[in-house]
Amino acid sequence: MVAVMPRATPQTTVTTRRGSLLTAARDGSVDGATVDVVGVPIKEGATAPGADARELAAAYRVDLDAVIAGERVTGKVGEVIRVPVLAPDGLPTRFFLVGVGAGTPTDFRRAAAALGRAGRGRKHLITTLGNRANAESVRAVVEGLLLGGYITPSAGQRARDTQLPVPIITLVGDHREAVVAQGLAHARATVVARDLAEMPSNLKSPGWLAEQARELGEAAGLRVEVWDEDRLRAEGFGGVLAVGSGSATPPRFVRLDYLPDLPDLGAAGSTRPGARPPRPIVLVGKGITYDTGGISIKPRESMVPMKTDMSGAAAVLATLLGCRELGVRRPVTGLLPLAENAFGASSYRPGDVVTVHGGTTVEILNTDAEGRMVLADALSYAATRLDPDVIIDIATLTGAATQGLGRRHAALFTGEDRLAAALTTAGVDSGEHVWRMPLVEEYRAVLDSPIADLRHVPGKGGKVGGGSITAALFLREFVGAHRWVHLDIAGTARSDREEYEVNRGATGYGARLLLRWLESLR
Repeated sequence: MVAVMPRATPQTTVTTRRGSLLTAARDGSVDGATVDVVGVPIKEGATAPGADARELAAAYRVDLDAVIAGERVTGKVGEVIRVPVLAPDGLPTRFFLVGVGAGTPTDFRRAAAALGRAGRGRKHLITTLGNRANAESVRAVVEGLLLGGYITPSAGQRARDTQLPVPIITLVGDHREAVVAQGLAHARATVVARDLAEMPSNLKSPGWLAEQARELGEAAGLRVEVWDEDRLRAEGFGGVLAVGSGSATPPRFVRLDYLPDLPDLGAAGSTRPGARPPRPIVLVGKGITYDTGGISIKPRESMVPMKTDMSGAAAVLATLLGCRELGVRRPVTGLLPLAENAFGASSYRPGDVVTVHGGTTVEILNTDAEGRMVLADALSYAATRLDPDVIIDIATLTGAATQGLGRRHAALFTGEDRLAAALTTAGVDSGEHVWRMPLVEEYRAVLDSPIADLRHVPGKGGKVGGGSITAALFLREFVGAHRWVHLDIAGTARSDREEYEVNRGATGYGARLLLRWLESLR
């Protein structure tokens, strides 16, 4: 099998052009690719299309009002109607009307995703989506076009030209380059996260993923440090070592540091004499490169998507890669605990007691609750070694979160109201939604153990339901007094169907959410 590397850039180039859509349609060419698809927006309930659509329709000699009536065009978000044309005078062979609903940023993102998907297999798409819209809507258009057109990398030899994303998109109208660049950075982060999560696990060992983090991180100007199994053992990372003990591929731990280029920090993050260095934001991503469940083995059907069980680590890595391009003003550290939860003669067992980073002992009752074990190491390291301002962990952690919230909202746990509100806002702005869940103090007692400091799952007779809540309560034990947020993305990290900008398979969820929040910090 041929290795498919994660793409540091999206599959599509986005350019901008001022002037007439008709002129762009006739003579627009970038890198030799002549325009062959054009898309124009139409709002929901609109009885008449805009001037751009009418000018184009006149050139095609199309009665646009008859098309709208005959095709029952509604303008609902994501509706894409192909206008039948003969394409005279070298005009594009495909002409689409794209429903943008009420024209909110969310509507534009979803409409653009539908257009990007419709453009697959073509060479050059032009559109006035986002023209004369606000900055948020333009960012959303760029994200939607690239993420809707995304397809999973393939290692096969079968040609997929008819399915490939359109390689060139031109936004026609008055678009600020800086705003377009922001949308591109967010799309790029999501593409990297998707590509990493989609990598088959026979290639994606913890060592392989650590090297990807090193190569991509150093190329983005990050400081990167990797722990091998000997250093993990010497420094007491017992959770990562236990989870990885049954695998032929040993675990790793990765630290990535972003230091902003600010006048009072300097390029290397040094502060002025006497100034206190800003405390870092620490992001922790669960990185299980494959999850069999270990001795508490999963059913076959449940194992199939488990190559994506490192989606939290992928989101954190992608977030760090985007920080400099987006001008994030706070230092950010990413921690990636990486292991394969395999089944072997040396696997850790139910009934074992594992000592995690910092010395806490944990009684193991279910080896398929491995994510919280590797996160315990990383959270303890963050709390005791990094003096963080905020710790956020992100993980495909519990099926309970999916059962409660489905696949369009991640579960958010925190005791900090302002953090919860800020991340909820970032979720709305990015299209990656969260829903705050309670940390029920009465449930904490079910994690008490008669033989260790605590259990990582409730014991027999102590079950209270709320599996995502008890998992969050376990993680809270390792963050000390620091401000902390837990994001359970078990539902949102994967999708079994295409919907708006969400693709089938690994979704890359979390990168845009975290970047939006980081951009808001001063």
